[in-house]
Amino acid sequence: MCTHVFRYNRKKIHGEVTIKPLTQTKLIVYTVLFLLLFDNYTFFKNTLAVYPLSIGNIGFLLSLGVVIFALNLLLFTLLSSRYTTKPLLIIVLLVSALTNYFMNSYHVVIDADMIRNVMQTNLHESADLLTLKQVLYFLLLGLLPAILVYKAPVIYRPLKTELWAKVKTILISLVLIALSLSLFSKHYTSFFREHKPLRYSVNPTYWIYSIGKYIDTTYHSGPTTLRAIGTDAKITDDANSSKKLVIMVVGEAARADHFSLNGYRRETNPLLKKEHVIDFGNVSSCGTSTAESVPCMFSIFDRDDYSYKKGISTENVLDVLKHTGKVALLWRDNNSDSKGVALRIPYENFKTPKHNPICENGECRDEGMLAGLDKFIEKHKEKDILIVLHQMGNHGPAYYKRYPKSFEKFTPVCTTSQVEQCTREEITNAYDNAILYTDYFLSKTIDFLKKYDQTRQTAMLYMSDHGESLGENGVYLHGMPYFMAPDAQTHIATLLWLGKKTAKALDVPKIVKDTKRHYSQDNLFHTLLGFFGVKTKVYEKKMDILHDD
Repeated sequence: MCTHVFRYNRKKIHGEVTIKPLTQTKLIVYTVLFLLLFDNYTFFKNTLAVYPLSIGNIGFLLSLGVVIFALNLLLFTLLSSRYTTKPLLIIVLLVSALTNYFMNSYHVVIDADMIRNVMQTNLHESADLLTLKQVLYFLLLGLLPAILVYKAPVIYRPLKTELWAKVKTILISLVLIALSLSLFSKHYTSFFREHKPLRYSVNPTYWIYSIGKYIDTTYHSGPTTLRAIGTDAKITDDANSSKKLVIMVVGEAARADHFSLNGYRRETNPLLKKEHVIDFGNVSSCGTSTAESVPCMFSIFDRDDYSYKKGISTENVLDVLKHTGKVALLWRDNNSDSKGVALRIPYENFKTPKHNPICENGECRDEGMLAGLDKFIEKHKEKDILIVLHQMGNHGPAYYKRYPKSFEKFTPVCTTSQVEQCTREEITNAYDNAILYTDYFLSKTIDFLKKYDQTRQTAMLYMSDHGESLGENGVYLHGMPYFMAPDAQTHIATLLWLGKKTAKALDVPKIVKDTKRHYSQDNLFHTLLGFFGVKTKVYEKKMDILHDD
């Protein structure tokens, strides 16, 4: 913060130097100025890319700083009081420092969906994001100014004086905003209408708004009651047909263009290409984060109609299958969790050695989720079976941790979570090695299913939750707002393997012919119902990838 804020009086009291007290208004002004100057690098960098520094733009650019300053001054003044000012400013400084780091380093947007993703991220995943640079950001731009705010002596004047000071500050803020908007109205028209994404990097205004939106959609949108769907679901058994066994693998951050099955220049699918899998090369995700995509893909809602509230208050396709009474269900997770999808079916956590037999250096492998499945299948031999395996997959930014050393085919690799310090080649190499391990895991899953190929109709469906940015245009990881997200974050890897009995029961040539069509995670709900032959009013045949006419 500005060093002249805390001036020392020359007068000593009892031999100690005293610090000249501040009013609440001055403390807020200094803090807001610090936030503007030190925590908005990404915003001004992005803005300068659209409005280059020139004679025609310089006035507008300066006015943007004035507007951001005035908006924050207005907000904190409205919320200030004897009991709230310091805690509020301290929290804002700490959070803004971290927000600043993630926006600068990974070019992510801290919107309501990102807040939800953060809230649903466990400690193990968070540890992968911890870097020395992040610690320095937090210490220098967060903790240090927060300590200064905490120690600053503040004068709390009489109520009438404080209220009048508030009124003056609010009026001055409104005047500054109004003048800026009127003087540069043409610039602001294009800024608000044509360059909406620029606002997403204003710190701390946008993350404060995002938290408010997250709270509103999550907690303040009325009581949540679960709406049952597909209660009429039935499976009519064919005496001559075998029971079905399907393993669905939910991938993590696997972008389609890094699968050699889709024409990628590197051989990242050496094992799958031998298995005659059906590759769907044109599939889009429902969202750009696990917290959004996983519940959305299993829901009855399409992407345009889906919302968090609808997702948690409406049964999903697993519930519909359960309603039949003839499908045994199991969810095994080596990721964070099922994001609410598996709340009403058997669920097993494979992120620890308690269940997962293949763990090393704190990292449990996806392959371990296959252990013990024979017992589950034997226990439910009279039923159809759907097993969902939720991968750790290509969870970033520590891609190098996502595979055993023996899969490090592409080198050199990025061996830090601070990916912005690595070259694009190193990041891509580590990411592709993780894809190579997914290839191995999926081939092992197919080998497991082949054991039941003579007695059951078997199949494996693989669908990633979302894609991943690897530094293209300076963007890393995922989670950008969907409308502005690059294809790398929404174009997902999806493939299907069919056992012999299953292939005979389906029109495989037609399915293969249609693989070039555009599909999305919206199709999953109806495809799973169609595969198990479920008859219900909520099933739409035209949305079933395997049976649409």
